[in-house]
Amino acid sequence: MTGRDVAVNINVTERVNPPKFEKVEDMADLGYLNEASVMHNLKQRYASNMIYTYSGLFLVAVNPYYNLQIYGSDYVAAYKNKKRTEVPPHIFSIADAAFHDMLHSKENQSILITGESGAGKTENTKKVIQFLTAIAGDHKTAAALTATGCSLEQQILSANPILESFGNAQTIRNNNSSRFGKFIRIEFNFAGQIAGANIEWYLFEKPRVTNQSKQERNYHVFYQFMKGADKSVKDRLLIDKGPEGYTFTRKCRQTIQGVDDRAEFDTLVAAMATTGFKTEEQNDLFRVLAAILHMGNMQFQATRNDEAVLREQVAAEKLCHVLGIQLSDFTRAVLRPSIKAGRDWVTQSRTLQQVLLSVEALARSMYERMFGALVSRINSAMSRPDGKSTFIGVLDIAGFEILEVNSFEQLCINYTNERLQQFFNRTMFVLEQEEYTREGIEWNFIDFGMDLQPTIDLIDRTKPIGVMSCLDEECVMPKATDKTFTEKLHGLWANKSDKYEAPRFAMGFTIKHYASQVEYSTEGWLEKNKDPLNENVTRLLGNSSEPFIAQLYSDYADGQSGTPGGGNDVSSSGTRVPTTLKRGAFRTVGQRHKDQLNLLMAQLNSTQPHFVRCILPNSEKRAGKIDTPLVLDQLRCNGVLEGIRITRQGFPNRIPFLEFRQRYEILAPNTIPRQVFVDSKQAASKLLEAFKMDKAKYRLGHTKVFFRAGVLGELEEIRDVELSKIIVQFQAMARGALSR
Repeated sequence: MTGRDVAVNINVTERVNPPKFEKVEDMADLGYLNEASVMHNLKQRYASNMIYTYSGLFLVAVNPYYNLQIYGSDYVAAYKNKKRTEVPPHIFSIADAAFHDMLHSKENQSILITGESGAGKTENTKKVIQFLTAIAGDHKTAAALTATGCSLEQQILSANPILESFGNAQTIRNNNSSRFGKFIRIEFNFAGQIAGANIEWYLFEKPRVTNQSKQERNYHVFYQFMKGADKSVKDRLLIDKGPEGYTFTRKCRQTIQGVDDRAEFDTLVAAMATTGFKTEEQNDLFRVLAAILHMGNMQFQATRNDEAVLREQVAAEKLCHVLGIQLSDFTRAVLRPSIKAGRDWVTQSRTLQQVLLSVEALARSMYERMFGALVSRINSAMSRPDGKSTFIGVLDIAGFEILEVNSFEQLCINYTNERLQQFFNRTMFVLEQEEYTREGIEWNFIDFGMDLQPTIDLIDRTKPIGVMSCLDEECVMPKATDKTFTEKLHGLWANKSDKYEAPRFAMGFTIKHYASQVEYSTEGWLEKNKDPLNENVTRLLGNSSEPFIAQLYSDYADGQSGTPGGGNDVSSSGTRVPTTLKRGAFRTVGQRHKDQLNLLMAQLNSTQPHFVRCILPNSEKRAGKIDTPLVLDQLRCNGVLEGIRITRQGFPNRIPFLEFRQRYEILAPNTIPRQVFVDSKQAASKLLEAFKMDKAKYRLGHTKVFFRAGVLGELEEIRDVELSKIIVQFQAMARGALSR
């Protein structure tokens, strides 16, 4: 508000809603629906700490960037068993709806919490789990306690701080950013009580273990361990410095404002104890952290012949002691590994660059394998073999990313989001309209221009080959380079797809995604996709004297692996899956990611989905500030506006004729004659006429009645009132009969 008069073109202005629509809870109710009114409504609600707003059939959540006191037990009680119209918008309301839909339909449910990095996905995921464990837990019986004396619900809640320590990190946008995706299945028995849980993980950001930007950090657990672990534990693992003393933690930020890493370590240890981790198991995890820290401190130099040698042995000696392997074997494996040439083994010297890359790849591999074992251990603690009926799956996965330099990792993340956005579009738009057609509902098809298949085909198709298949082909070509891969890709797609663009000078390509156009740099893509490991070292680790280290690399023990890319990989559920197709063949990172994503999409397609769209209010992590262009861009890209339009123009609530009659005949009990047969469609039609309902508010299909948004809720409220009257009358009659 500057007090200045500003002249604008009338064509760029929008109609203002009347005052009664100020801070409306559901943007589908806005009298004038446009980008400006939606943005104004979100800003007004955000300024009043109302971070949740309905957008038709789904929920929009704007990150407040500070702790709101709206998640306590009093709020859980307030949202339990409440209809959406009875309480203000909240993540608890979505969780309650999924729970009751599961009980009513006996179908699996999913809650997809999506949005950009830093938008609040992980926090909302935690709130969903908090709500479900509170309303569906077996808190009463001794049988519900686990071997640790804790309930299953406590173990499920304790999994979060463990996963956050090992899988989250400070980024430019978010002090507690999940650097992996997870699909958490909360399993229920027939009575609606929690009967187990399972975590699947995706897209773990391995490069962060060895490389971080100056404004970010490595994974939280490194700092927590160095600040909080007992001196005896650190002495045993030869850790005698803080984060500033180790290469993998000193080139970036070492603290987070307002966060006490020592206290966070205490929280981690308590959570692991609740989940059933023994002290030895905890120390196994800390052993891997220490090994990675020592690995980063190893120093190498090049000789005149360009061969790499150790500059000094202290860090390597510490590393080998912690890993339970011999120093001489390790240095030989790193500096002069044996390579198989035909039937013979040939010793080959390594250059300094080759050794440095090999050590970093080993550190990343070790951390990822440890993370997989950690998730597997959590899953075994939360697993219950019997009594499972249905589940509610909660998806929290990395949001769309556009960085200064976008590489292979960003393509995998953005491809995932493209698939998830297509699932959202298909569910919210296409399937709605297809059902109208099947049911014979009068409906003018709306083209929302949101078909993402061309972009998805560009990335993952095999004929003609897309980006990932082209990369896979080049990975097995003897003389292929990042440059030959890029040129081959240009030949396949440049000028043949409006979603692909070849830059004039840079080595890379541009893809037009649903969220934005992204320029990718292809430097290093072949190595990232092959993700090779030095098998001489991994065989040593597979035969380590430390049982946990040997277990992590058991697929390499005694030289079992025959794959150039490494033996077995760690699956999303934390178990080992062989990457070998046959001896000498291997599966690339891209192939494994596509397979994981296909399995996830198959799971989601078997559920009834609920959507939460998280919005990043600004890029500065500032509470109370809304960056209008940034938010509007997210609203356009993630389908919020299109979702509102289809909700208003369509008929989102529907109910089969027979169920409608059984449920609502109580509101007009004498409408349908008992003496003659009336089919369920005729009965539904007669009831609607008796209700004197405006015909614009409903449509009769072939098997169901379709209603405009909110109409079915109004009928439910009237039915509740009528039932209450009947119950009161019955009680009065019963008391009268008893008193006679």
